[in-house]
Amino acid sequence: MFPTRYSDILHLLDQIDPVAYGKTRNYADGSVTRLSPYISRGVISTRQVLESVVRRGYKIPQIESFVKELCWRDYFQRIGQTCTDELVSDNGRSQANVDHYLLPAALQMAETGIDAIDDGIRSLYDTGYMHNHMRMYVAALATNIGHAHWQMPAKWMYFHLLDADFASNHASWQWVCGVRSHKKYIANQENINKYFYSTQRGSFLDFPYETLEDLPVPKVLTETTRFEDKTELPETGNPNIDPSRPIMVYTIYQLDPAWAAELPANRILLLEPGHFAQFPVCARTLAFALELAKSIPGIQVFTGAFNTLKELSGGTEIQFREHPLTRHFSGTESPRKWIVPEVDGYFPSFSAYWKKISPLIYRRYAAK
Repeated sequence: MFPTRYSDILHLLDQIDPVAYGKTRNYADGSVTRLSPYISRGVISTRQVLESVVRRGYKIPQIESFVKELCWRDYFQRIGQTCTDELVSDNGRSQANVDHYLLPAALQMAETGIDAIDDGIRSLYDTGYMHNHMRMYVAALATNIGHAHWQMPAKWMYFHLLDADFASNHASWQWVCGVRSHKKYIANQENINKYFYSTQRGSFLDFPYETLEDLPVPKVLTETTRFEDKTELPETGNPNIDPSRPIMVYTIYQLDPAWAAELPANRILLLEPGHFAQFPVCARTLAFALELAKSIPGIQVFTGAFNTLKELSGGTEIQFREHPLTRHFSGTESPRKWIVPEVDGYFPSFSAYWKKISPLIYRRYAAK
């Protein structure tokens, strides 16, 4: 379903129809790109995707909806940079109407009684992919209808996603439940039927919007469970390090084969047990990342802490790419490929972020 060879991934860029995407992306069979696993794993960047469609002749006004969605991802990454603690430990604004801090068991079992949502969860288990609109439905069901705190359900979804990205996933859940937005996102049965072509009637979501949020928590969502899964990491020996060459450190968030490809280097994919204890992913997601890494010539996989790798380096220069979850790394940090790199810092809303970056985008890509 998702190729892992770099040449095949680059070929997917040429298949994007950004106009159709803007018109149909909310539908189950909409013209979505399915590039999120590669963006999340750092194989390609949002800027690379935008530059690809512009090179093919699309103009920014024509594809603004598509551009905005790319920028939403950059926006969430900026939240990850500036509000890491709020995403990791929920130290920020409080979620309203929280009954518990567990996972509704019906979500985990794909037995919510909402047929399209249950199908979406089963598909996630089978493929590691879930349509973005369906993710919003699931998050709304857990938090705004089921009154679960967002954090454990977000961890459950993150675990199963091929495109598991802590900032995009966690900030999206916060946005749905009203922690990062002015109002909560809720979908009723009519909305789900429209976009996912179901015909279900009479469910606990089959009510007008003005009454839906005030209804009691459906009984099916009251049973809870604690999500506690873990990632089984491969056992590896110590990497072979050529002291005459720098060490380029890769993670499952940075698997770009083009990163300093011309530079002779020790290239090491670091799998830190401490990271995966806090942010576990399923075996499929880890295997996907390891397959993607095979496109990086000479890559070595090392399971261990960054400080252990640093000790093994013997003082050899270490380089890595910026990410909120690698702030304990030391060495030479390279920036990510943002669409508008000069606009950074915290923005309270996407609209504020878009207002700042959109004039730059229109100017920068007008003549291309």
